[in-house]
Amino acid sequence: MLDESLLDAPEALARADRRGLLRGAAEAGARVRTAARHAAEAGIGGLTPEGRPRAVLVAGPGTAASGVADLIGALAGAASPVVPIRPTGVAAAAGALRWMLPGWAGSVDLLLIATADGSEPGLALLAGQAYRRGCTVVAVAPVRSPLREAVDGVHGLVVPMAAAPHGEYDAETSAAGPGTLWALLTPLLALLDRMGMVDAPPEALAKVADRLDRTAERCGPVIATYSNPAKTLAAELADSLPLVWTEGDVAGPVGRRFAAVLAELAGRPALVKELPEALPSHGTLLAGAFAAAADPDAFFRDRVDEPEAMRARVVLLRDRPTGGLTAGPAARELALSHDTAISELEPEEGSELEALAELLAVTDFAAVYLSLAADNRA
Repeated sequence: MLDESLLDAPEALARADRRGLLRGAAEAGARVRTAARHAAEAGIGGLTPEGRPRAVLVAGPGTAASGVADLIGALAGAASPVVPIRPTGVAAAAGALRWMLPGWAGSVDLLLIATADGSEPGLALLAGQAYRRGCTVVAVAPVRSPLREAVDGVHGLVVPMAAAPHGEYDAETSAAGPGTLWALLTPLLALLDRMGMVDAPPEALAKVADRLDRTAERCGPVIATYSNPAKTLAAELADSLPLVWTEGDVAGPVGRRFAAVLAELAGRPALVKELPEALPSHGTLLAGAFAAAADPDAFFRDRVDEPEAMRARVVLLRDRPTGGLTAGPAARELALSHDTAISELEPEEGSELEALAELLAVTDFAAVYLSLAADNRA
């Protein structure tokens, strides 16, 4: 069971946060501002592209790079197809990973590389391969990294990754840490804005940073659980199997990132599906072994030494629906008909990027709190 008293003890949370994850979540807005400045200094704001690329290829290691590809795909929509290049290799170590361009990639395509490490030889080889085929190459990587030295000015443009304002937190978790995603994503949004693929001018990125700051204030460790959406969500998900149902273009990648970060940081499984497909796909789970009423004899059984069974809980992540069309009522009806609890997150009014930022910030903070609770129990 989650010790909920930990959530309302800021000093205890600070002691448990040996990896600096809360700081990373709180600094996301600052990372956006620094990353936007780095993009401007690299000359992205002065680019005059001749048109949109035929396709955008995205490569990089770990949770952050996967999130970048997913988010860019959602924001770009039908402007140009976004194709993630998945790494192969015998291990997840930087030296063992390899990336290969698809056979059709050529001079009308754009390759984006996002890495919080920068020591991967496979990414340097990928950039060289793309250069020989005529692809435009833009990378975001740490300022002092082998990848930057190999690519910048030779095979493409490299934007220095925005460092954490007060020093990097634990390298073991930095790729999944909340600030890392924004440090990698922001310069690429600025680039795609210049290409007319997403709406992310400097003033829009400034609003994203402000929304991240405001959300961090609402979700920070000193804010009590009853008025803290991230702590509330963490407490609600304690000892449950989250069924993350998403609705809206930006909510889908947020839900998938939430599940990935829960697994990587907190060691918690979660299942993700977009509405309305989630209703038939996860409906059997609500009536099966994970249902709230799956064991009607539990009340009469002495189970002092048995761990409490994991039950499903629906987490409904929604962007504000357009045209009033929403599967939200059907989702609530299905969950409640099976006595399954439901948590809901919906962003405040604002742009698509601001909605994305708020949903990401709340779910990142929630994953961090669950991670700290798990570390505290260990």
